[in-house]
Amino acid sequence: MTDDFALHLQDIRHDFHQHPELGFHEDRTKAKVAEHLRSLGVEVHEGAGVVGILRAGTGNRAIGLRADMDALPITETTDLPYASRTPGVMHACGHDGHTTMLLGAAELLSKDPDFDGTVVFLFQPNEEHGLGAQAMIAEGVLERFPVEEVYAIHNLPGASVGEVSTRAGQICASESLFEITITGQGGHASMPQVGVDAITVGAELVGALQTIVARKLAPGAGAVVSVTEFLTDGQRNVLPGKAVLKGDARARMPKDREDIERFMRQICAGIAAAHDVTIDVDFRTEFIETINAEQPAAAVIRAAQTNGLPALPNRPAMSFSEDFAHFAAAVPGCFLLLGNGETGHHAQPLHAADYDFNDALLPIGARFWARLVRDRLPVTKD
Repeated sequence: MTDDFALHLQDIRHDFHQHPELGFHEDRTKAKVAEHLRSLGVEVHEGAGVVGILRAGTGNRAIGLRADMDALPITETTDLPYASRTPGVMHACGHDGHTTMLLGAAELLSKDPDFDGTVVFLFQPNEEHGLGAQAMIAEGVLERFPVEEVYAIHNLPGASVGEVSTRAGQICASESLFEITITGQGGHASMPQVGVDAITVGAELVGALQTIVARKLAPGAGAVVSVTEFLTDGQRNVLPGKAVLKGDARARMPKDREDIERFMRQICAGIAAAHDVTIDVDFRTEFIETINAEQPAAAVIRAAQTNGLPALPNRPAMSFSEDFAHFAAAVPGCFLLLGNGETGHHAQPLHAADYDFNDALLPIGARFWARLVRDRLPVTKD
């Protein structure tokens, strides 16, 4: 890998970083991705995202490689020379690097197509809100460009540069958003006995919801139920007649997610009956659990080792959620983490205003992708 190639990828990444775009508004990013793929002779299809098709040999096998393109509504504080030029928007999760690594892989594979089959490059919008993969799938991307396996990389701050880690089975949690609306009877603050103020019911409900994880799920399930907003129509001397609780639930396994919703509805129904109020529950899962298939997970570790990268095959599951889960639910796949570095901006948490993707990863990730393709779509020797 030449320094020129690394610098070339760095220029691409810095351009993406300076021009971040939010989910489903990645117009400039999509245009740049499509332009770069076409310049390599890669077949391009544009829709919700960008799909690149690269064929070699006569094999009929195909694998998919996914990168996410969207940024976050965060004001960057790095003061880097290539910092975001869009106020209030930045690449605080490294999707600029993910996109660049996949473009780098397309470049390596198009120049040296030493594989037999088809690579489908999936450049996905709106990962941050869990909607981009579903949008591409709804468009029929997996029917138009069927793949046997699908893979995705996410950088991991705090891990050594280039360290590959993954696991078979569940690797990322689901995320469900809930909104609970309590309708009671408001009134004068001096006469609470006349009505049923929603804030008292809501306060009881906040505590009761914590028993789902503490008493209704198995110890070590790794589930979380968090109330993050408590809104009422009360005033200084007015007891509220309405309260809304909003929150976030995480689960490692589908059954735990389903149980959380079931127990939440039971608790709300019981408290509603006890206080003679109405409680409505809206529970929406945007990110399902990310489940890695065994063979793709093993293939990732082999490709890392072949490329001389440190590899951890049984890393602990992550608590964050990942939109790649929808691809992995449709096709056997593997989501892997790639160490972003242990110092400076590279070690800052994902979604932090002073985080930055490590440029040293760009050629490492591109080479890893190319190695994985050659391993999974090998040329048959006569």
